[in-house]
Amino acid sequence: MTMQRRRSAAVVLAAIVLAVGGGPVGAQPLGREYQPPRAPGGKPSFEGIWQVRNTANDDLQPHAGSFGIAAGLGVIVDPADGSIPYRPEALAKREQNRARRDADDPVAKCYIAGVPRTMYLPHPLQIFQTPQEVVILSEFVHTTRWIPVVPLARIDGYESWIGDSRGRWDGDTLVIETVGFNDSTWFDHSGDYHSDRLKVTERLRRISADTLSYEAVIDDSQVFTRPWTIRMPLSLHGDRDRLLENECHLYAEDAGGPIVGPHPEAKP
Repeated sequence: MTMQRRRSAAVVLAAIVLAVGGGPVGAQPLGREYQPPRAPGGKPSFEGIWQVRNTANDDLQPHAGSFGIAAGLGVIVDPADGSIPYRPEALAKREQNRARRDADDPVAKCYIAGVPRTMYLPHPLQIFQTPQEVVILSEFVHTTRWIPVVPLARIDGYESWIGDSRGRWDGDTLVIETVGFNDSTWFDHSGDYHSDRLKVTERLRRISADTLSYEAVIDDSQVFTRPWTIRMPLSLHGDRDRLLENECHLYAEDAGGPIVGPHPEAKP
């Protein structure tokens, strides 16, 4: 058989396979949206152990590699150029943070990563849910996010590392609005930061059996000229049924570099 005939036969065979099988193996049939498994109460089930596969924890913006920073394409989808819209007077602090990141990054000191960073640390997280609440556990320093999805008044003056979250369902999308932050967490290891006026609006949607779409809108008018958005997939771990221990402070002591110094919330 000549090369031209072999190519023609391959094209015909591929057409037959697609016609009979409806598409490549594992593909969603055309015109049919993915239907996620349902939790008690009928909402989509997000339960399982999930983790990102990107370098957002190193730097949210597109970046080359450097010491302690893995190269990455960035996860900012708005603005379209992938940059963070800092106020000019706030950008200087970001550059100072970046220069001192190994010493000053709160995560390097074993502090809670905050929101949204907890969601894209290089550590798995586990999601549990009931009709009344969603709980997200991070393997990093035993972080727990409790998110009620029923009406619940906020606490006036509340302030914490992880914020005060309230959730609601918009169809099959979980929308989480979080306020009540302190100003002590960073968005990444490159020094991107916020004030205590931060508001984060997250959206999670299960788009396939092993993928959650995660989006967060960052709104902080003291630091940024306008809100901006990150988006990324979280992948389901198929080989784990639990989180493991992560004792950051103990690891630092074992390595001969105990975490020392004043607590970031300590007043002078």
